[in-house]
Amino acid sequence: PDYERDHSPAGAAALGLLRSPSLRRSRRGVRLSKGRAIYRKTFTPTVLLATLLGFPLAAADADTERLREVDAFWAKISKAVKEGDFESYKSTCHTEGVLVAGIKKMSQPLSKALERWKHEFDDTKSGKIKASVEFRFSQRMGDETTAHETGIFLYSSTDGGGKQEYIHFEVLLVKRDGWKTLMEYQKSKATREEWESLKSVN
Repeated sequence: PDYERDHSPAGAAALGLLRSPSLRRSRRGVRLSKGRAIYRKTFTPTVLLATLLGFPLAAADADTERLREVDAFWAKISKAVKEGDFESYKSTCHTEGVLVAGIKKMSQPLSKALERWKHEFDDTKSGKIKASVEFRFSQRMGDETTAHETGIFLYSSTDGGGKQEYIHFEVLLVKRDGWKTLMEYQKSKATREEWESLKSVN
């Protein structure tokens, strides 16, 4: 983050170079050796820029890579739901994962929720029903091995005459041989207007 870079040890060291006695003497007209002159003119600014700009740029690159991978994770879930591929969906869940249902005011292991959901995957795969799920996000945070995603998902199904459910949710992911859901918090019902206000990742 920008607010950290001005106070980092590396940043302070780089700024110290610009304030060194030898460089102050050069400003008063004291002749520097050719090597020191080149150092002052080229190397010091390069170190300073690398220190001040390199770390934030590297962090931005890491964020971009994480989002690319996590977007692929959500695409995999959407495909699994649409095709009724239970095993593919199950592979996105951590073995110690937890589902928190805010609407029902309960929590349980994701493994139990998977048992409950399996019949819908089987019905979708057999063609008995059609189902789909889409995701939109209001906040996305993380690093190389963790991610916290906040947003709304839209689950649609032809089961029982057809239904559409907009749900506020938060998910905590960890990278363990691919991204896995460690905690899914289905917070509350959302509205179509709230859904439309968020940007799709697709």
